[in-house]
Amino acid sequence: MVRTPLTPEERERGERLGKLLREARGDRSMTEIAARAGISAETLRKIETGRAPTPAFFTVAALAGVLGLSMDELAGQCVMVPV
Repeated sequence: MVRTPLTPEERERGERLGKLLREARGDRSMTEIAARAGISAETLRKIETGRAPTPAFFTVAALAGVLGLSMDELAGQCVMVPV
């Protein structure tokens, strides 16, 4: 199966998501947050750096729960508003 290349907007949205998650993590370790969310630290690293710009819904939901963020808050800050 060939994956369709991501658009620049999708990549930018992934970068915004990663930045929001990184800011919410604060000084807590990546390993701690990843373990609590049930994912690998490498997966969290990829999401935070934008190298995994389209993480699975349940991965984002688990991270949001661990970090005390609402999914509405994340979606609202990551979705581009058409100009």
